[in-house]
Amino acid sequence: MEANEILILAMFGIFILLLFIGIPVAWVLGGIGVTFAFIGYYSDIYLDTWTGLDFTTLGLVVNRLYKIMDNWILVALPMFIFMGNMLDKSGVADRLMHAMQALFGRVHGGLAITVMAIGIILAASTGIIGASVVLLATMSLPAMMKQGYNLPLALGTVASAGTLGILLPPSIMLVIMADQLGLSVGDLFMGAMFPGLMLGAIYIVYLLIVGVVKSDSLPLPQDAKGVDWAVIKDVAKAIVPTFMLIIVVLGSIFAGIATPTEASGVGAFGAILLAAFYKRFSMAVLKEVLLDSYKTTAYIFAIFIGATCFALVLRELGGDEFIESAFEALPFGPYGIVAFILLVIFLLGFFLDWIEITLIVLPLLAPVVLGLDLSIGDYPGLDNPELVWFVMLVAMALQTSFLTPPVGFALFYLKGVCPPEVKLMDIYKGVIPFIILQLLALVMLVFWPNLVLWLPSIAYG
Repeated sequence: MEANEILILAMFGIFILLLFIGIPVAWVLGGIGVTFAFIGYYSDIYLDTWTGLDFTTLGLVVNRLYKIMDNWILVALPMFIFMGNMLDKSGVADRLMHAMQALFGRVHGGLAITVMAIGIILAASTGIIGASVVLLATMSLPAMMKQGYNLPLALGTVASAGTLGILLPPSIMLVIMADQLGLSVGDLFMGAMFPGLMLGAIYIVYLLIVGVVKSDSLPLPQDAKGVDWAVIKDVAKAIVPTFMLIIVVLGSIFAGIATPTEASGVGAFGAILLAAFYKRFSMAVLKEVLLDSYKTTAYIFAIFIGATCFALVLRELGGDEFIESAFEALPFGPYGIVAFILLVIFLLGFFLDWIEITLIVLPLLAPVVLGLDLSIGDYPGLDNPELVWFVMLVAMALQTSFLTPPVGFALFYLKGVCPPEVKLMDIYKGVIPFIILQLLALVMLVFWPNLVLWLPSIAYG
């Protein structure tokens, strides 16, 4: 084994080890990148190797960081984060909860279906998951426990509904993926619409089936009433303002009227107007939303900086070629290799956050997929349809990373707002059926690429 290959494997090994110790991931990525640049440089001098690393490698990081800060697409990130945080403060979810609960009041599991429906609406208007999980848990979990819902099922419903925001546009994960792979953000947003809505529909069908088969797990409330015209009007009043904001943001991107960055600014301003419309806007709320948005944005960009240093050193060592040759040597065939990659990403999701996987693993695996002979059909006008399809497979696989222990972020967001009697094991039991449903949706995307590629392809028709 050559010196470069040893250093590549050592970088990944130390990265995983330091993460388990608990060191912040941004420091781990940046520190390993700098350290191995020096190791490669001095091993060339004293061990008579040739790694190709020197002080120029670290100098290149500065240029990479400048390109990140000068990237027009990434300006959309803080805007979408601000939009989600402001909608969280606007009281939209609270109004939706009260209105839609009456709509599904006579259905077994009606409250759980309400939570899932609101999760879909919030996902299409926020693009972030932390606020959604906490908000849904705070509003619905006490009511579900009071009605006698099966506790693990109630917890799994809240966690899975809150995580839809990372898949449905305007997902910040899709913005980062598009930037890393040179894809159109609009293509990924359109490609994610059907998979995201399909996953939400699968969740709702599952809850309906459980409500029929095990009605005692999802009992009816004692004061359940029928649906009348007043209920429908309340639902319309709660949904229409948020739905209009979604149409303005996503519709302007899909129609080519605005870039994702411009649409994110419109969405942020629209969220302020919505909060003012519901009489929830104040300078104190604005300050809180700005601070929360600063923190989230700083967290993401700190990882960007560390990952840039790590990835640059890895590529200088020949990491791209090493990983590509390793996957090409697998005796599985094109679709077998894709399945193996998805399995690796699914397993990595147990231990790594989606940001690390997106910034480090995805750019390394994309060339492998582009080199495969995949027969997914002809989509004229759509650039790199195989890559768009593969990115959506990865996005669906990463959807599971929020629910898989031990580092599923949705699990810890949920545990943080649960009553003391709720154990972490209850949450683990509750998310298992929803992880299985996510994997089912992933398999459907593998067998039917049209679910991803039809909508972006007709945009060029």
